Amino acid sequence: MAVEIIPVESKAELERFIQAPMRLSKGDPNYVAPLMFERREALSKTVNPLFQHVDAQFWLARKDGRDVGRISAQIDHLAKTDPAAPAGYFGMIAAEDDAEVFAALFRTAEAWLRDRGRAEAIGPFNLSINEEVGLLIEGSDTRPMFMMGHDLPYVARRIEEQGYGKVKDVYAYISETFVFNDLIEKRLKRPLPAGMVLRPVRMDRFKEEVTTFTDILNDAWSDNWGAAEITEAEAKYLGDSLRLIINKRWFWFVEIDGEPAAFIVLLPNINDLIHDLGGKLLPFGWAKLIWRLKFRPIRSARVPLMGVRKKFQKDRRGALAPFVLIDAIRKESVPQGLHRAEYSWILENNRPMRHILEGLNARIYKTYRIYGKPLNPVSAPASV
Repeated sequence: MAVEIIPVESKAELERFIQAPMRLSKGDPNYVAPLMFERREALSKTVNPLFQHVDAQFWLARKDGRDVGRISAQIDHLAKTDPAAPAGYFGMIAAEDDAEVFAALFRTAEAWLRDRGRAEAIGPFNLSINEEVGLLIEGSDTRPMFMMGHDLPYVARRIEEQGYGKVKDVYAYISETFVFNDLIEKRLKRPLPAGMVLRPVRMDRFKEEVTTFTDILNDAWSDNWGAAEITEAEAKYLGDSLRLIINKRWFWFVEIDGEPAAFIVLLPNINDLIHDLGGKLLPFGWAKLIWRLKFRPIRSARVPLMGVRKKFQKDRRGALAPFVLIDAIRKESVPQGLHRAEYSWILENNRPMRHILEGLNARIYKTYRIYGKPLNPVSAPASV
């Protein structure tokens, strides 16, 4: 039977869109179903402030009377792109191992982007470069960390069949020793330079702290490939979403000459706590999650955000800040039982950050690929 592509327009269709990868990955022991309530909010155009600057469309693919895949297409009006050949994005890709299904999904997403003046399709972004980025191509033998993607092995081949090639790889580093090389360890034992102060997050002024770290982050990442500013509304939404799981001793700032200059956030790996819930918090999932957060030692965690203001990056104190921040979170987390910390995601050409992590004896254990494809005015017909 032909593949039918259905635009997601109703709540029922959105529910099917969210559940599609859960069914497709049912036999994968390392897949972790996201919490349904979180996905509903994240993909709601009335709840998530991302959609204030992102135009997006979701589709389902049906064949033989059942859902067999999904995809999204989006345009982020804050993302840096070539004005002469602006890029659009695809994401949320999941489908059965069927060439016809992938062809139909990508043909639909590409047409949507082309009709809106996009000259290139890049992805997967779920849904922006500040969220889940890239397709997992190495490292599917372990569970993903919190807010990181996990894909079935055949998906890369099917995407490449549609004419997509590598644009960038991003890495997830894992640290299990928490020991820097000897030179760095010796430096960390010395007092901080004059004018440099390390402090934990002030939870009684959390709203201000979120504004501060967002300002640092936007400045620090502004020259990165594909950078898109995080808005104040997005920062508030993120802060509200994560506040319940933030450990105030796992969130640190460095101030230089009285100015907030750098920060780091370590988040508990919620995937270790929800992997057996099937995405559901009812009827007993809430109780299990709260109990686990309160009483179960956090064995793994992820650093999703860290940054140093550009004005301090060539200052010796700014260069020292990442090491000081990582030292702060390891001193607090390792005695509490942390065994593994992931630092992700890291652009393959971000040599300064990779050098820091390699100095921590961290290693790459997952690779995610960002693909791209030129969108010609008229694309070759695909048989479906």
